[in-house]
Amino acid sequence: MNVSPITTWEGTEAVFTFADSPLAITVILSLSIAVTIGTVIASIKHENDTYIDYK
Repeated sequence: MNVSPITTWEGTEAVFTFADSPLAITVILSLSIAVTIGTVIASIKHENDTYIDYK
């Protein structure tokens, strides 16, 4: 069962918007790391607060 409207990949192109800009990649990577660390810290704080409530 082939339901895709794409029948051939000829003429397709990939666009890597920030591939030639190390500054943009660094900024995006830094933001990703900051969000990840923030999520981990918020989770730890929430777990500690919840644990205190059940003591």
